[in-house]
Parts: sequence; structure tokens; C-alpha cells
Amino acid sequence: MHSRLSYVWPPILVAALFLGGWQLLVVVQELKPFLLPAPSLIASEFTDGAALMWSAAVYTGTTAFLGLLFGTLAGLFIALLAQRFITVNNLVTPLAAGLATVPIIALTPILNNMFNITSRTPRVLVTAIIVLFPIFVNVIRGLVQVNPVQLELMRSLNAAPRTTLRVLRIPNAIPFFFTGLKIAAPLSVIAALVAEYFGGPQQGLGSRIASAAANTAYGRAWAYVLAAIVTGLIFYLTILLLERLVTPRSAMLSSKS
Repeated sequence: MHSRLSYVWPPILVAALFLGGWQLLVVVQELKPFLLPAPSLIASEFTDGAALMWSAAVYTGTTAFLGLLFGTLAGLFIALLAQRFITVNNLVTPLAAGLATVPIIALTPILNNMFNITSRTPRVLVTAIIVLFPIFVNVIRGLVQVNPVQLELMRSLNAAPRTTLRVLRIPNAIPFFFTGLKIAAPLSVIAALVAEYFGGPQQGLGSRIASAAANTAYGRAWAYVLAAIVTGLIFYLTILLLERLVTPRSAMLSSKS
């Protein structure tokens, strides 16, 4: 119990000191909300508009989840093909790296013009594209970087490529997959948020942040930012929990060593 508390209280203490210093800075310097709203104002806006925060977080979270789902499935499928066929690997790897460098603000207007601007589809596609790269890169590493001794053993047994994939490569790739997923999950929320900020339906957090800032309700805008942070944390913690449930403890320890 004591060891667990030793991991919990340091970040809580740092957060308390940070928020206290922030509040003190705003009060002492008499900063206006458009420069930097006080944490007390943000907390007040957050609690007063809890219902709106929740509905916007659910909308953005749904967009992020769909993008995460489709991007993960695409990344897994492409990684499996790239591991099996060297030609696919040579074609896909630079393409995936190129897609990863494309700014979200450049993708969103293009996809908005391709689909109905009131549709959720452009934002889901943007999120899926952003998610695809970390999933693909980590999974292909896990599929390729297997123990040479074990791989040689499978070859000596004349195992078919499909058998080697199922018995050796996929189990080895599971920790790598969750590494990619832990990167992709928060990214999916960020991608959905930024995509909403640049147009489309007004139900999401990104649109609400833009609207509040445009109406000089800066405390409310920061409250929506706080709701986005909480949404991202929920995604990340969910992946951590899923990793603990799916990945054997021994595999987790070996991946860290």
C-alpha cells in the first residue's frame, strides 16, 4: 500500500503546486482572462456547464474512437502484408511516413470538400490517418524483430509462414502493438479535436472551443480544453487497462527489459 502511494502522491503534489502557482500569478499580476484565465474560473465554467462539456466530450470521443478503430485495423492489416511481402513493405513504409508528416489542418479542409461538411466522416478519416502510422510502425517492428533462435527453430521444423506468424510473430508483436496503441489513443483525441476546430458539426469540443473563444468566453474555452484533456486521459487509461488484461505479465516484463 505504501509503495503504491509513493507513486501517486508526487504527481498530485506537482499538480497542486502548478495550479496554485498559476492562480497566484493571475491574481498578483491581475491578468485578464483573454491572456490567461485563472484555474478557479476554469473550474467554475467546467462545473456550471458540465452537461454541455459531457455532450461535447461524448461527440468528440466517439469521433476519436471511430478513427482509432479504423486506423488501428488498417495499421494492423498493412503491417501483416508488409511483413509477408517485401514489395508491400518497400511501398507502404515511405507512404506511411509521408502521411504522418501531413498537418491535420491541411487534411481537414480537403476532406471536408470531399464529403458533406455536416458529416462526421472527414474527422474520422483524419483521425484514422493520424493513428495509422504509430500502429503500423510498432506492429511491423514486433512482427520482424523476433528471436533469431526461435525463428531458426521454426524453420528447422519446416513450419509454414502462416504457422510461424501465428505461433511466433503475433505473440511477439503484442507488446509492440500496445506501445503503438498507447501513442495512438491520445493522438486520436487530439486529431478529432483539431479537425473539429477547423469546421464541420458544432457538437464537438473543437467547435465549442472555437465558438467560446470567438465570443470572448475564454474561461469557458479553457473549460472545454480541460474536458478534452480528461477525454484523452480516459482513452489512455483504457488502453493501459486493456494491456494489463491482454498481455501476460511475463511478456510485459520482457518487453521492458
